[in-house]
Amino acid sequence: MHIASLLVALEISDGVTLKDKRHVVRSLLDRIRGRFNVGAAEVDQLDSVRYATIAMVGVANEHRFLNEMMSKVMDLIEGEPRVVVLDQSLEFM
Repeated sequence: MHIASLLVALEISDGVTLKDKRHVVRSLLDRIRGRFNVGAAEVDQLDSVRYATIAMVGVANEHRFLNEMMSKVMDLIEGEPRVVVLDQSLEFM
């Protein structure tokens, strides 16, 4: 069994209010959960209007599969025009 965790720090370009930010983050997390079989949540900077930190976790029987899946998750995040990726961290356990 292999476990991968991906932590991504984001800047929300459309973040004027917390409601705006949460709309962007919720939409992004819903698309990640819907397209990939991973757990995803906002884990830090919850009260910041312009910044968010999200985490995704996946479990599989092959390390290579998890690496490819997390790469596709990053492609989806980077393709979102309302966010800028500030930092990312991928770990395998």
